[in-house]
Parts: sequence; C-alpha cells; structure tokens
Amino acid sequence: MKRLVFLLLCSVGIASLCQALTLRECVLGGRLPYGVGAMATSQLGDYFFRMNNAGTTVYKTDYLTGETSDFYSGTEGWEDFEVTADERFILFYREKQPIYRYSFSADYYVWDVAKSRLTKLSEDGGEEIATLSPDGKRVAYVKDNNVWVRDLHEGTATQVTTDGKRGSIIYGVPDWVYQEELSMLSSLRWSTDGKRLAFVRWDETEVPMASMTLYQGVCNRNDDYAQHPGRYDFKYPMAGEKNSEVSVWLYDVERAALRQVPVPLDVEDYVCHITFTPNASQLMVQRLNRLQNHLRIYSIDCTNDAVTQVYDEQSSTWVSSKGAQEVHYFADGFVIPSERDGYMQLYHYDYSGKLIRQLTNDRNSIITKVYGCDPAGKVFYCQATCGPLNRVLLSVDLAGNVKRLAPSTADGHGTASARFSGNFRYYIGIYSDARTPTQYRVYNAKGKAVRDLELNEQYAERYTAADVPRREFFTIENAGYQLNGYIIKPVDFDPTKKYPVIMEHYNGPGSQEVLDKWSIGWQQYFATQGYIIVNVDSRGTGARGKAFESLTYMQLGKLETEDAVAAANYMAAQPYVDADRIGIMGWSYGGFQTLMAMSEPGSNYRCGVAIAPVTTWRYYDTIYTERYMRTPQLNPEGYSNFPLNRIDNLHGRVLIMFGSNDDNVHIVNSMQYVAELVDRNITCDMMVFPGMNHSINGCESRFVVYQRALEFYNQYLK
Repeated sequence: MKRLVFLLLCSVGIASLCQALTLRECVLGGRLPYGVGAMATSQLGDYFFRMNNAGTTVYKTDYLTGETSDFYSGTEGWEDFEVTADERFILFYREKQPIYRYSFSADYYVWDVAKSRLTKLSEDGGEEIATLSPDGKRVAYVKDNNVWVRDLHEGTATQVTTDGKRGSIIYGVPDWVYQEELSMLSSLRWSTDGKRLAFVRWDETEVPMASMTLYQGVCNRNDDYAQHPGRYDFKYPMAGEKNSEVSVWLYDVERAALRQVPVPLDVEDYVCHITFTPNASQLMVQRLNRLQNHLRIYSIDCTNDAVTQVYDEQSSTWVSSKGAQEVHYFADGFVIPSERDGYMQLYHYDYSGKLIRQLTNDRNSIITKVYGCDPAGKVFYCQATCGPLNRVLLSVDLAGNVKRLAPSTADGHGTASARFSGNFRYYIGIYSDARTPTQYRVYNAKGKAVRDLELNEQYAERYTAADVPRREFFTIENAGYQLNGYIIKPVDFDPTKKYPVIMEHYNGPGSQEVLDKWSIGWQQYFATQGYIIVNVDSRGTGARGKAFESLTYMQLGKLETEDAVAAANYMAAQPYVDADRIGIMGWSYGGFQTLMAMSEPGSNYRCGVAIAPVTTWRYYDTIYTERYMRTPQLNPEGYSNFPLNRIDNLHGRVLIMFGSNDDNVHIVNSMQYVAELVDRNITCDMMVFPGMNHSINGCESRFVVYQRALEFYNQYLK
C-alpha cells in the first residue's frame, strides 16, 4: 500500500493570522499554510483513505468528486494505518516508541473489515516495520530482531528467523547507518503474489559501540533516571571503521522454507535496495561497494537461484544511492535515474542488461524524484528542475516523449510536486513559490485539473501582505562560479541605513536551500527584529549537475568555506550592510560550516551559532562520510581539514547547541571542540538540550533553540 504524507492540518485559526509574526508560531508550525492531512491510496478504485485527527475514523474519499464515506469507525486513538490491497484488513498501530531518529516499535493491530474484529498482532506488542502482503493474506514484521509472518485469515504467527540478537544480528530492520544515510527503514519485501518474502540480514557484531547517557528530562520524561542517569548503547561505525556484513534471504511462505540468496557480495559491500518485479519469482538486488563508486544490479530467479547482472555503473567520485533506490521495474524491463552523463536523467533497460533508450536528455531538467509509472509500465511520472531554483512535473513515455504537467507553470517558475493514486489515474498536485503559499489540486494523469482541495486563499491574503518579510533571489560570483542566494530584508527596510546580517548555511553535498517555494520560519521573524537574513548555496550543492556537486569531493569544507567567506564579503560591500556586524548560523553540516568559516583566513564573521556541528569527519558515520571523502586511510589529507584543528584561527564569539541524545552527530563533536577551546583559554557560549536528538524538536524545544540564537545575536550583533 502506497503512503501519501502531507502537511498536517494547521490548528491556527484565521483570526490569529492577522496578528504580527511571533517566533513561537514561526518555528513551531503555527504559520504553515493549511494542508490536506495524511492519506493512503486505494489499489481497487479512484479513491483514497484518510484518518481523522483523533485516530478513530478512517474515511474513503473519491478523487474525482470528493465524496466521503466511513470505512472504519472505532474508539481507539490510532497513530497510523494501512489497508490491504483487497481492502479486507486494516493494519493499525499505537503506543509508538522511537528507536532511532526515524525508526520505531509500536503495538500493531489488525481490523478484519468483513468480520468487524480487532486482533493484536502479538500479545505483548512492540513490533517493527509491519508490512502487509499484496494479496492481503499476511503481514510480516520484526520483533526482537527476528522476522515473523502472521496469517490474517488463520490468525497464526510463524517465526521465520531465530538467531536475531540485539547488537549482533538484525533481520529486516536496517542498522543505524543504513537508516540514516541510505533512507532504508525496512528491507521486508513481498513478492507480488504474496508467496515469498525477501529481506536483508545485518551482522553488526564487529561494528564499534556508541553510547548515550539518558536523563529524566521533562519532555518525554523518564522517571527511571530520576536520580541515576541511564545509558543507551548502539552500533555506530565511524569513518574507516567496520561496517555490518550483509546478506539477502528469501522465505517461501507456503513451504515455510528459508534460504540465503546467492547474491555476489564482498564483505564490505552495501545492499542499498531489494524488491520484486511484477514477476513474482524475480527478485532485484542493488549492490554498492564501500566507496560507493560502483553500483551493480542483479536479477535473481527465485525458482532456481540463477543470478544475472543487469546493470553496472561506475564513477570517479560516487554513484547516487538515491538513483538506485528509485529504480522502477515493470514486466519488460526497468527505468533507472542516473548521473552517468553528468546530469540525473532516466534510462530504460531490459532484463538482459541492454540499454533500450535514454528517455530524458535535458541538462536544464535534472530528474529530482521518480514517482512511478502507470500499471502497464508505459508512462513514468517524475519531478525535475527547470533551472536550479524551480521544480516541475513531467510525464515520460518509453519512446522518450516528455510532457510537462500541471501545476507546473508555463515558465517553470516555483516548486511543483505530486502524490499519485495507486493506479496512477489521478494525482494531487502541490505548488508554491516564494510569494504563493502552498496550493493543492486534484489532476488526472494527463495533467487536467479535476477539483481544488486547498488553495489557502485566506492565508495568502494575510501572508503575502506588505508586513511579511519577503524572500528575494540573487547571485554572486566566486572562483568563476555563479552561486545562487536569497535575501530576506526587514519589511521597513531603509536602504540608507546599515543593518546587521545573519548568514544561514547548510551546504552539504547535493543539498539545496535556495529554492523558489513558500516558507515562513525563524528567518522571517528575525527579519522583523531588524536583521537581514542571507543564504547562499555554495559549490558542491545540488540541482546543477554532477560536476558542480563533485567539486568538493575528497575535501569537504574547503570550497564551501571559501564561498561562505565570499558571501559575507559580498554582503559587507553592500551600502545597507554594517560590515562589522555579520554573523553566521547553521545546523549539522551547517554547524560544521559555521565553525569552519569562523576560522578561515580573511573571514569577517563577528559571531556564529553552530547547532549539532560536526567538528571532525573522523567522528562521523561511514556511509555519508566515505561517499564524499573515501576513508581516512585513503584520504588522510582531506580528513585533516576540520574545525577541531583550526581553533587557533578562530575569531569571533561562538554559541554551540546540541541534543544530549543525538545519535547522528554525537556530542563528542561538541565536547571535544569545547575542550580544545578551554585548553587555549578561549570561552564560548553553549546550550545543551537533555534527551533531545539531532533535530531538537521535542515539545517546544525548537522554539528555545531560536530564542537562544536571537538573544545571542542581539548581544553580539546589535
């Protein structure tokens, strides 16, 4: 069952929209435009399912007419749901317990629509990644690191694997680094007939252990640690260290037979994706080497274990794992997005490995998302750039005919995206630009508007008014490259005055902050407080082709820092900027960027806020770091340029903030950085958020992050 996830309905009333911007609403979502809720598509008809905010009712809504009827009604407060393809069963869960940033366990229940009967998946709950079979007969899930299969009609559960063990052997659920860096949250894959279940086994026995201290806290309070802190240990491979060893397994449901699939794998390879094709006996496995510059795809015949390599791609830098994960398989072949010619485009192959045709070939139209294809596999739907700042929707047929679809504008201005129905007959088109709040409409597959869902007209009347700071776009040049940026000025901007500037940065490889889309956040609020906010996408960022993105390969931080200094110098030269009052701020890679820029020769940053910063790439995980840097053993020079060894050049005041339970950028990064400051008799400001992870978003903690940042800038920039 495909899941369509949208912005949650905004709880702020229209009357409150008339009030001036507040920091609390800007950073906690109170100023978001209205959305259309969470949805799941139907495989049987032209309708979708939605659940009410209380989690007690699931509605069925017609795409074409908007007519709604009850599909399920109860008293329980469910957190999410999934419907079997035949719509006989609904899979619910509640009592969600986070594991890592994206993964969780929960108590799952199955509702039998025909019998009006609710059954708990297992007596004591705590399952992970419960996944319904396409034939609606079974649900697979992971419990205590082992795979189970429950027969929905018989009510019986079978334990498929038995040697799963925490900190050692994991079946089905990816290990930490796969979840974080390959966006793989589950490896359970059913065959199209529901008779086979494939999954990956991770052996993380030799992966080094990381540890986090647990406190009582207030948000998500845990009184077990009221007097004595606890500890959470998990496997986390840092750059150059041992990864999990992976293998692929196949379970024949009807014969209750489990076996390992003979995929050619070296001990350090990644299995970045597995899936079945429409042929229920054909399993596809994507293999990526440790340096992530060689991708191979294998077709496995599950009837005899015959293995055929159908795709091979190599790069002098890295092969995008995103491309590998968005391959779409159909009866006669597959379509894969690839940067092999320098720009992400679509390629059509057959299952012998023969290239049939390059389907798209436009350097100004880089593929950014592949949504899927119609049931016949004849027309593919995707999102692409129209110049770096914009996004449009495209349909592409197997003859290479490309058509732009609504809600893309004629000139490609703004950002368009889509969520398609299960049969690809309809889609919800989503559009915004810097001056147009998000709009939602239903379209048919040819791009014709069917009906409006939410146009946010009342919202637009208030938030496109003159008293709301606007985002304007500009470019600067550095080292022969044109760099895109945006600037947000106070609404009462006076070009004869001198303003302080806050440069916001992220600038990680392939990232992009400068986009023509609607946004109201801390940036707009800070502008109401008399600051100019500026963001410039440096060399190495996305949507400009592989060569541009690869400029920072093997030397993360070097060129981005040079561009950050150039951007500050550009702003300092503007007649309305006070050159002595320029600050910088960033989160995660942006925090790394902040500390790098403040210790760069020629930098004129007066102060900086670094949130959850990486302070040396030796502390960060294998998959992300080695993709862009290779290993420390292969690239010692590249690993020598990081904030920890540039402290002697640091100038200006620094505020460091982080969550104590950050399982991504571990607190050792900040602690060791502060230790080096202390050793040099340098003081800094610091704020720790107990119990918070890398996102620091529990309760209202995100508000406190920006409140503290504003206090800091008011002290050092005003």
